[in-house]
Amino acid sequence: MSLSNAEEQLMQLLWKQQPAKMKELLAAYPDPKPAPTTIATLLKRMQDKGFVDYEQKGRSREYVALVKKRDYFSKQVNGMIKHFFNDSASQFASFFTKETDLSKEELQELREIIDKQLKES
Repeated sequence: MSLSNAEEQLMQLLWKQQPAKMKELLAAYPDPKPAPTTIATLLKRMQDKGFVDYEQKGRSREYVALVKKRDYFSKQVNGMIKHFFNDSASQFASFFTKETDLSKEELQELREIIDKQLKES
């Protein structure tokens, strides 16, 4: 299951400052800020999807992410590779290196990462 764009934006804020109360999440939004009812609706949908939960602290709730950012990002990237690149990581890598205007230094860093992975395999 994945998040909508609005849910993903809120999840990014939660990953940065969890645990967080709704008012803290709302304060972290850039202007124009969404309505508190919008945030409450998004949090409820995200809870229903199993991405967040909360602990009651007095009269307010502290929200926490149930899914790690790395795990979510990994699933999204793997889904993109499957759907847009015929499940081929090499096609994705080729597209990524050609279409993102990487500097020579960044390409060298990628080479070093790949070389390190090859040595560890």
